[in-house]
Amino acid sequence: MPQMLLAMPRVRRAAGLVSAVLLAICLIPAMASAQAAPSAVSPTPAVNATGTAAAVAVAPATAATASAAAPASTFKTDSGDTAWMLVSTALVLMMTIPGLALFYGGMVRKRNVIATVAQSFAITAVATLVWFVAGYSVALGTDPSAWANNWWGGLGNVFLKQVSMTKSYTIAGTVLTIPEYVYMMYQMTFAIITPALICGAFAERFKFSALLLFTVLWSLFVYAPIAHWVWGGGFLGGLGVMDFAGGTVVHVNAGVAGLVCALVVGKRRGYGHDNMAPNNLVYTMIGASLLWVGWFGFNAGSALGANALAGVAMANTQVATAAATIAWMAVEWFHRKKPTLLGLASGAVAGLVAITPASGFVTPCGALWIGLIAGAVCYCSAVFLKNALKYDDSLDAFGVHGVGGFVGAILTGVFADAGINTLPKGHGVLVQFESCIVTIVWTAVVTFLILMVCKFTTGLRVTEEEEVYGLDLALHGEAMHD
Repeated sequence: MPQMLLAMPRVRRAAGLVSAVLLAICLIPAMASAQAAPSAVSPTPAVNATGTAAAVAVAPATAATASAAAPASTFKTDSGDTAWMLVSTALVLMMTIPGLALFYGGMVRKRNVIATVAQSFAITAVATLVWFVAGYSVALGTDPSAWANNWWGGLGNVFLKQVSMTKSYTIAGTVLTIPEYVYMMYQMTFAIITPALICGAFAERFKFSALLLFTVLWSLFVYAPIAHWVWGGGFLGGLGVMDFAGGTVVHVNAGVAGLVCALVVGKRRGYGHDNMAPNNLVYTMIGASLLWVGWFGFNAGSALGANALAGVAMANTQVATAAATIAWMAVEWFHRKKPTLLGLASGAVAGLVAITPASGFVTPCGALWIGLIAGAVCYCSAVFLKNALKYDDSLDAFGVHGVGGFVGAILTGVFADAGINTLPKGHGVLVQFESCIVTIVWTAVVTFLILMVCKFTTGLRVTEEEEVYGLDLALHGEAMHD
């Protein structure tokens, strides 16, 4: 009997790997034989009073959309815009590795640091290939059926087979000068960091094999469809949703998925009793700093060019982040009688999250209010709400990203200013709220189903012995040294 019990985890791991391989074998031929569809196309955004395109004013996926292929001689890249987008792409990638990896790695216990950092690194690789194979097509492609295109982008651009070095992009009749490969890479970095954010909710107890399978399925069936609904020509974008750089697509999405994961996987062993203090807050501060700097690529890069809107988005990002840092610190100082470095870092991330959907739609004064409100609300969520409901969101993925993204999305409707950006038809607080509710419902339901697939293949949670031993040694055979 003991030998049989010891063999079970191996059998489950093997079954999970076989399932992943079978999934790939089933998907790839179907995608490779799919009918060609136009490359990434989004709805035509509003045009400002001068008749020039305001689309560089809209979210990254809403902004750049491929038109029918133009002759190579008519497509000329703008070196300044292209250079800025290349830099922004690198900045957003830096947010995941090493930014998020260090931010999360510093907050777990010492015996789980390597495993936590490895999650961000592995997701970067897995999400890259998923985006290359089908994610880009599903999220930002165009289905031949107008009705179907409300829901997904189709499989016409799997393996990037229609991405071209000579294809022009048009927005409201104006040709953009950003190569499609640059646009695809920029969008890839968003698809990478979103599932990586979820890891904060189930830190210190999730199986590595389950993480790999979860990332593949979640990227395809949760992230890509929602990105299409908001940015790729789907029904939410058609309603007038304002999400400049991913408040709904990235943060509400990841935060809600994290909460579902935390509830399904269960609490860490000893939660509420054992000492689970962060092992190294300097790592966390360095990670938060990298996130702060990288977020300029996230928000200002969403202007898709080196232009005035990028400058506004950058200013809004800095103001809101500073305001949220001060707000979190003030509430914590009042509540706990001392300001902490962890609180400062968490407040900064809350501000970054909340300003993301609004960064290209509000003035710096609006950004100030968004930051102040988000800092205070996210502190209450991460401290009071979590304690009241007794769930173990290890590193406050839901408390900061889910709640902060929701607050930011709603306040975008409150503070949006037509003097900064042309506002879409039908915009408003109600539409922002509807987009959040749709995202919450889809994410919660599909994430739960994906977790059930993982549970009965790879298994979800490490054994009690492995959790006590530490995931660094139990899963990776490595350990931190003094």
